[in-house]
Parts: sequence; C-alpha cells; structure tokens
Amino acid sequence: MARLVAAFGSSHSPMLAARAEDWNGGFLSRDRARPHVDLDGNPCNYDTLLARAPGDAMERIDPELLACRHADITTAIDRLADDITRSELDALIVVGDDQKELFDDTNMPAIGIYYGDTIRNAAALSVTGDDWMALARRRYHEPRGPADHPCCSRLARHLIEALQGDGFDISVMRGTAEGKYEGHAFSWVHRFCMKHGVVPIVPVFLNAYYPPNQPTPERCYALGEAIARAVAALPGDLRIGILASGGLSHFVVDEVFDRALLDALRRKDATFFRNAPLVKLQSGSSEIRNWICMAGTLAQLEPAWVAYVPGYRTPALTGTGLAFASFR
Repeated sequence: MARLVAAFGSSHSPMLAARAEDWNGGFLSRDRARPHVDLDGNPCNYDTLLARAPGDAMERIDPELLACRHADITTAIDRLADDITRSELDALIVVGDDQKELFDDTNMPAIGIYYGDTIRNAAALSVTGDDWMALARRRYHEPRGPADHPCCSRLARHLIEALQGDGFDISVMRGTAEGKYEGHAFSWVHRFCMKHGVVPIVPVFLNAYYPPNQPTPERCYALGEAIARAVAALPGDLRIGILASGGLSHFVVDEVFDRALLDALRRKDATFFRNAPLVKLQSGSSEIRNWICMAGTLAQLEPAWVAYVPGYRTPALTGTGLAFASFR
C-alpha cells in the first residue's frame, strides 16, 4: 500500500518573494489602505492598530533585524525544498486556498480536489521600473511562458472516492477554464518549493477566506485524518507527501498564537487544532486552516524541524507570521 512519508508547511506570503529592502517600508501604503482584524477578531483600521502598538514596535522593525529575518526565511525555504527532494516522493498533496483565482462568488467550494493530469501556471508578466510588488508577484509565475505541471490523477481520483466514502462532500475539477491558472497557493510550491525537480501534485482546495462556507477547524482536522487513511488504502508502493500552503497570522502578526500553533504541531495536539478559535482564523489568518488539515495527517510522522519568523513590517506591527515545517 501507499505510505504517507512526509508532511510540510510553508507560508506563501509576497513577503517571501520580495527583496530584503522591500520589507523596510515597502508594505506601508498597502497596509494603511487595507481593512484589518485585531488580535481579538474585531474589525479595525491601520490607525487604530498604530495607536495601540506597544512601546517596542519600532525595535521590531529595525532595518538590521528585518535583514536578518529575511535571510532566515531564505534559509528555511531552501531547507524545505531540499527536504521535499530528499523525500523521493511519487506525489505531493498540496492543501491551499483559492483567492478568486480559479473560483469566484458564483462557485466557491468548501472543499475541492483537482484531478486532471496537469495544471497550468501562468506566464510571468513583464515589469517595467522598480515596482517591488509586481516583481515579487512575478516570481510566482513562469519566466518562459505558461507551464503545465504534472498532477497525480490516480491519487486524486482515489482521494475523491475515499473521502466521499468517509462522509466528505467533495467538489472536483479536471481542468481550468480558458485564461485561468493555478492560484498562488500552488504556484508558490512549484516555483519555490520544487527548485530541484517537480513532483506531481494533487491540489486540494479549502475555502479559508470567504464566508459563509468556510470549513470549521474540527472539519479541517478531520479532513486531514481522512486523507491519511485514504493514502494508506491506496494500492501500490507509492511515497506520498502533504504540504500546507499559506499562513500563518496576517495581516496583523499574532506571534503568541502562531507560536502556540507550532508548538501544538510539534506535540501533535489534536485538541488544540480541533478547538482553534474562529476569531484567530479571520482575514489572512484564515489560511491556518490549511495547516490544521495537514496536522490531522501526522499520526505516523515525527517533526524534523520547524522555523518561524514574525514578519513585522510597519510601525503598527502589521505583517505575516512566516512559518515552515517538515515532518518525516
């Protein structure tokens, strides 16, 4: 039978694709303009967060510290890519959210699986000037034109059948509409986490962001458990991995909750994940659902390493909790 031999977690924030110098003030105008949710789950704006910022806020965005943190995340990404290669996987299940890249308000599945033979990533658009955000986003796409990446349709079809038998209603896709491409949760994996060779993937979509049908933490964890059972029931000597793409907290860094979650991941604390408070899963932090799903697969795996950088980027301490993990 197939074996789940590795599990991974990776943030996919534009901070990771940006240059070190872009962390120092580059995000300020964007974070000023966007709506926010505070650490208690209440809607607020940038000025409110700035007024509440602790006295050491400026120390947390010291340019030298930001440069060190950028170096740390570069090392973590390289280490993750090396681990994926060393795992010698036949397929990698990627759990990510779609931010209206393939889906929209006419159809937003709570849980979906792509079962085509390939999935296409878009061509990188040309960028003139020094638009740092455009340059960062360009790195998620293909420099030589659209690329069709391999998918493991056999595993995908098996997951669909097994999960339906396990009580999950699954939406499915076999291909993409004209002009549509894989979302950044999946292109991140192809462009950054598979530097040494592309592994066939199975895209699994969780609707993390958009009410009213976001899966609960308990449902996400149960989905991970069901995925692990399904992999174990797949005939053949296949080596399978799973990767959670996205998170952690953003667009306000919740360092306390991020670290608690990663500690629970090391302990494989099912109770923590099943009972994760919904107030901590709003706005960009909703992508933590992908990690909760991955956590449900870990019964037979042990932590190899976990890395975390609190990605503060403005005086209001907006940013992203940047996390990476590897289990074997």
